[in-house]
Amino acid sequence: MKIVIPGGTGQVGTVLQRALSAAGHDVVVLSRRPAGRGEVHWDGATPGPWTKEIDGSDVVVNLAGRSVNCRYTPANLREMMDSRVHSARVVGEAIAAAARPPRVWLQMSTATVYAHRFDAPHDEATGVIGGAEPDVPGYWAYSVEIAKAWERAQESADTPHTRKVALRTAMVMSPDRGGVFDVLLRLARLGLGGPVAGGAQYVSWIHDQDFVRAIEFLVARDDIDGPVNLAAPEPLPQRAFMRTLRAAWGVPVGLPATRWMAEVGAFVLRSDTELLLKSRRVVPGRLLEAGFTFDRPAWPEAADDLVRRLRGGRVG
Repeated sequence: MKIVIPGGTGQVGTVLQRALSAAGHDVVVLSRRPAGRGEVHWDGATPGPWTKEIDGSDVVVNLAGRSVNCRYTPANLREMMDSRVHSARVVGEAIAAAARPPRVWLQMSTATVYAHRFDAPHDEATGVIGGAEPDVPGYWAYSVEIAKAWERAQESADTPHTRKVALRTAMVMSPDRGGVFDVLLRLARLGLGGPVAGGAQYVSWIHDQDFVRAIEFLVARDDIDGPVNLAAPEPLPQRAFMRTLRAAWGVPVGLPATRWMAEVGAFVLRSDTELLLKSRRVVPGRLLEAGFTFDRPAWPEAADDLVRRLRGGRVG
């Protein structure tokens, strides 16, 4: 197949491009700063010569959007919103204008769309959309608004010949340098991988190879559209998540951090505490109902595999 990946130069895009190319597909990455073979320039907001890559393609997987690993200032939040909504809108316009539109458009979304919650997991049917939770920072609601606007941009696109799937994706764990697993492991190796603010908040995640397999599954299943949770079926509290990660690397101790310590650390790292403190308890209801099986459904086995690959230099 010909597969076009707008915004495919980040960690998740690198994982997907590498796997799909290895499987023999013709993969084209749309990038603001194309640097290699198979990369084509676009600005993520306006039509251009890149649209000819969409016309005649089989699959579009739009991953474009400003990284959330930043301080949640008003300017950065606005850039997160604009980069996601504008890119989804212009991809929809390119598909609508194509003489031979792709048969499926997978649009990145986020598990952050669900409410901060401890008592029950969120699946697509019964999950609670966030934004109105009590006792959380007000700007957390804006992150939910970003996710909702992101999905609306895809929903509203006039693409009757293209199936649309919104990928409500948890943290994709891969051994690639600079990815979320790399950052968390670095903290653990420094002795800082203990519970944060008690560690009861849930962490939702997905192993990189299961992420790729889920994408391939959704491409093949013509009967699935709309929101789909891309998350392993066993989310776990942050304290257990980090304890398991420390055990996989062989780090005996992880210093705990209070909420204010997390705020200081996030400030120093130019990141935000929402990434650490929001409880994301998300499960893959639709994938499981459709018969998808996870190779790494539980975090201990996934963490062991990621550490083994990282130590052996086998990132791909």
